[in-house]
Amino acid sequence: MKFNNVRILVKDYRKCFNFYTQKLGLEAAWDVGECYASFKVADGIEGLAIFTSDLMAPVVGDADKAQPVGYRDKMMVSFEVANVDETYRALKEKGVEFVNEPTDIPDWGMRVVHLRDPEDNLIELFTPLTME
Repeated sequence: MKFNNVRILVKDYRKCFNFYTQKLGLEAAWDVGECYASFKVADGIEGLAIFTSDLMAPVVGDADKAQPVGYRDKMMVSFEVANVDETYRALKEKGVEFVNEPTDIPDWGMRVVHLRDPEDNLIELFTPLTME
């Protein structure tokens, strides 16, 4: 078995595509119609994708179900960045709204900040804390 990607199932494909490319600055490896895109996440390697949920639902027998609302987060996409505070400021300038402000979490060994994409998927940006 070989890992391929984490795929987020979305309702508004173009809005999410624009968020990941224009706001977060990820480079798209694929942008297929209005249904599928994959993004380069590290050294040109693909690892994150979005796919139109209305196309996946019938395949897995969920066509008659609504998307969950009001539940605790069940997934999160995490990106390591060179400097959480600088990234936070740069994304705020682009209009990105954050769940919290950059915070050290010594027990995790990292400085983190969290945000959500246009469909409320949780995203974490982190920088490892230096051990002194």
